[in-house]
Amino acid sequence: MNHDVLQILGALTVLAGYVAAQLGWTTPRSIGYLTANTLGAGALAWLAWTSRDWGFLLLEGVWSAVSAFALISILRARRTPDPTPS
Repeated sequence: MNHDVLQILGALTVLAGYVAAQLGWTTPRSIGYLTANTLGAGALAWLAWTSRDWGFLLLEGVWSAVSAFALISILRARRTPDPTPS
């Protein structure tokens, strides 16, 4: 895939999650929002790595890592059974 196309797709993915949260269609802790941020920022981080654009790599790499960590935490919490008896 062309470098520029991947850049635009990554940016649009991050922006779609942001716009959806700002319009109240989702929340910053939703699976959709966090997935969009993880994938979009991850793609941009990869492109920054291949271009040796260290400032952009720092920004997008941390953005993607924090989003991925939050996403994994939410998914794990959903799979953990409630310890309170019914």
